[in-house]
Order: sequence, then structure tokens, then C-alpha cells
Amino acid sequence: MLLIHGGKAEADAPGPRTGGVPLVPDGFVWPTCRECGGAMLFFAHLPLDPGVIAVFLCQNNPGMCDDWDATAGANRAFVFEGALSAATVPADGETLLGAVTALRPHPVDTPTAEPVLGRLGGVPDWLQGDETPGCPSCTAPMTFAAEFEEGADFATSANFGGGGLGYVFHCRPCDEAAFLWQR
Repeated sequence: MLLIHGGKAEADAPGPRTGGVPLVPDGFVWPTCRECGGAMLFFAHLPLDPGVIAVFLCQNNPGMCDDWDATAGANRAFVFEGALSAATVPADGETLLGAVTALRPHPVDTPTAEPVLGRLGGVPDWLQGDETPGCPSCTAPMTFAAEFEEGADFATSANFGGGGLGYVFHCRPCDEAAFLWQR
């Protein structure tokens, strides 16, 4: 399924989206970049069955932290299940995109006039070669969940190096997720 531009969305919308605030369980601590120490930017909310994946990456000093690497500590993807509510956003750091964009699933084989902002499932369209991450808990290769374009415009874009793609992976047995990007 393609993820097409679905218009503006509420900051805490439960559907697929980029931007806004993450829906998180009680006790959630906003992630910080292991390299610069700053609060990470919340990028995407991706519902799964059951739960959601929330994707974060460091945008405090674009290009200075290894936010493209799934294991360097400059990005994080979390799997959340159960009762979720809007997170408290840190006051410091580049933590939010400029706008919230709803992502509407659309069949791959059906034409659309709306901008394509990503894709659910299938196989990754690697730009530089296969970098499928291993699960940090069981070490098995993770399953591809979604692919994201940088965004439809400046306000809704994350920095994937200019024209890059972001990749989300999931290990269902371990409830682990990972994110990386390539350009």
C-alpha cells in the first residue's frame, strides 16, 4: 500500500501521520540523541496491529549526528501498545515538524493525483544497498514495515540528506522497532 498525502491532521491523530506529537504510554521519557544529547524530533506515527510505531530522529544539528544509522543512537523507533495519550513535548531542541500530515493508505496499482509520501509493507526500495537491521533483542533480521519520503514541503519534511528515504522495521515477537534512512 502506498501512503499518500491525506491533508492536515490533528497533532494527536491516531491514524498514520507525520508530525504532531507521539501517542505514548504513561511513564514515557522523550528520547535524546546519544551523540549531541538533544531531544529528538518526532517524525512519524504508524499504527500496527496491535499498537503503533513512533519514529524519532535527531535534527538538532542536521548532518552532525549519525541519524541515518539504525544503531548509532541519533534516531529511535518505539513500539507502543495499550492505553496511549499525547506526550509532553520538551521545551528545548528540534522536537516537532512544522505541520502534521495525515497519511492515507492507497493501493499501489491504482493511480493517484495526491503526492506519494511513503509505502507500507513489501520490500524496501534501497537507495544504497540492503541495511536491514537485526533485532536488538533476538538478533534476527527485522521485518520491513514502511518507507517514508522526506515530506511534501519544507514544513512537513524531515532531513534525510536531501531526497533520501526513511525505512521503518519491526520485530513482532520482540516488540522492537528500528529506523534508518539512505540518500
